[in-house]
Amino acid sequence: MPGPHPPLDEIDRTLVVLLQEDGRLPVNELARRAGIGRATAYTRLDGLRRRGVITGFRAEVDPAAAGNAVAAYVFVDVEQQRWQQARAALVDLPGLVHLSLTSGVHDAVLLVRCPDIEHLRDVVLVRLHQIPEVRSAQTLFVLDEVAPPPLAPAGGSGPTAPSGPARRG
Repeated sequence: MPGPHPPLDEIDRTLVVLLQEDGRLPVNELARRAGIGRATAYTRLDGLRRRGVITGFRAEVDPAAAGNAVAAYVFVDVEQQRWQQARAALVDLPGLVHLSLTSGVHDAVLLVRCPDIEHLRDVVLVRLHQIPEVRSAQTLFVLDEVAPPPLAPAGGSGPTAPSGPARRG
């Protein structure tokens, strides 16, 4: 397991927040908004990639517009000595967006998105329960979502997430 990551300084944090707001910002504009030179911005971005802070650039997709209007969290209990096999099988579930192994009441939490209730029913009642390591599952439907940015500015200074309606997904 890798050691602890050094904390982000104010400039690095500002760059990350700006890129979360718009991952397509040209480096010149990124540097201008961060109040640093273009060469410094390139150097900092390269360092953030090498350190694994920035892992890639992706498009944000509205799941409903993409045909996956139904979302649910599925809390799963698995056979304790077989969690690795359960994890390997869970990642192959159709519609799986996110999987977390957890401590506490449940062993795993899944976020699943499907086009409709019939597909979700198939994922939860058929596909999930065909996994031998799964003991039980509880499903909670998502009625509404608000997605804050993964990294907020430090101390309330610097760039902030765009104001306006909450992003839904």
